[in-house]
Amino acid sequence: MKTELQVEGMSCQHCVAAVTNAIREHDDGAQVQVDLATGRVAVESTQSAQALKAAIDEAGYTVTGVASGAAR
Repeated sequence: MKTELQVEGMSCQHCVAAVTNAIREHDDGAQVQVDLATGRVAVESTQSAQALKAAIDEAGYTVTGVASGAAR
């Protein structure tokens, strides 16, 4: 399932890696694309949107919006 999340608190490539790694800890096959400029994180994963949100929250970032099944 494709999920788009709006994430606050990312400011550098370390943040991008931290968010990507947090998601992949829950789904090692997840495809993750992070747009640092806009704070958008697009994820193709078997995990639910809530599970992805929880993983990002645990990594110390704030998810302010979630759109499941987003077409792109």
